[in-house]
Amino acid sequence: MENGENKSAFLEYFGDTPKLRFLDFLIGNHFFDFNMTDMAREANISYNSLKSFFEDFLEKGIIVKTRRVGKSDMYKLNMDNATAQNFLKFAWFLTKQDLGVENQETVSVVQKPILQERD
Repeated sequence: MENGENKSAFLEYFGDTPKLRFLDFLIGNHFFDFNMTDMAREANISYNSLKSFFEDFLEKGIIVKTRRVGKSDMYKLNMDNATAQNFLKFAWFLTKQDLGVENQETVSVVQKPILQERD
């Protein structure tokens, strides 16, 4: 990150590494899809750094391919994935905590197990 640029609460808590910058970028832009070149540039990491862990994010379902535009595949945070949902919730929780915003509801970062009814 450039000097003088504010880091997100997520990066302040967990550090400023390429993988975390990428995750922070995805969280902040979860409504939009991007190609790999744009994601690397916007996350302020090198394309080669992104390539080193991009497949892991795809395999784990944290990101998902949305469409193809010309020769470029487009990807975004997979909001159908429980891990991605919980990263987003946790990042918002940290941001609210950092800003001192009190919330009446607690934020659950772990999915509650589904209990089966017994006869």
